[in-house]
Amino acid sequence: MNEAMLITIQDNCPYCGSDLELAVDTSAGSQEYIEDCEVCCAPISVAIQVGMNGELVAAEMKRDSD
Repeated sequence: MNEAMLITIQDNCPYCGSDLELAVDTSAGSQEYIEDCEVCCAPISVAIQVGMNGELVAAEMKRDSD
């Protein structure tokens, strides 16, 4: 079983521009999910790509409608 590997990513909300800090679990591999902005509550689509060794390769936050 993989150990949880939490990595913090930082970006801005694609709706209101607020600074966001999210903890992502790379032990689950590459994934896409919806996270609500803590400030404006808009749904943000979060996509992370994880490499073969569990390292974070890329992270993207965009509007859910894009």
